[in-house]
Amino acid sequence: MVGDYLRAAAGFVPTAAILLAAPLGAVGGVVLGGFAALFLLFGIRTALRHRTQVEMTDIGLSASGPLGATIRWDDLDSIKLAYYSTRRDRRDGWMQLELRAGSSRIRLDSRIDGFTALVERAARAAEARGLERSAATAANLEALGVEAPGITEDMSAGGATA
Repeated sequence: MVGDYLRAAAGFVPTAAILLAAPLGAVGGVVLGGFAALFLLFGIRTALRHRTQVEMTDIGLSASGPLGATIRWDDLDSIKLAYYSTRRDRRDGWMQLELRAGSSRIRLDSRIDGFTALVERAARAAEARGLERSAATAANLEALGVEAPGITEDMSAGGATA
């Protein structure tokens, strides 16, 4: 989380300083103001994620805090595991797990402790419920070393890894 806070500050502080210190035209003010707003929103989102506690049990997954939700494993409707690369050669990046049950949604990224165990538990729940998965989710589960042989593949997703 510290890295995300630093990135937000590194973008917001200089942009806001330029906005306050330099006389800008309307176009420059709108552009820099937009960047300042994006970095500020990123910082707020990071703070909200930081305050969210995640607990996995045999019954389900619970995220408590400002972005809280609860998903029971036997109510799981959707599982998506996406990979976001930070390099063209796809050697560096992070994964994001999105679980849905009814109107509840929980998204977690691979930087949290116990991410692989959480993905394994979610994959078992999806398998037990016979949920479809995209080719990207199947490939990302495999890349993470998680076996979920009973999940059927949804071919309508285009087949490319995320």
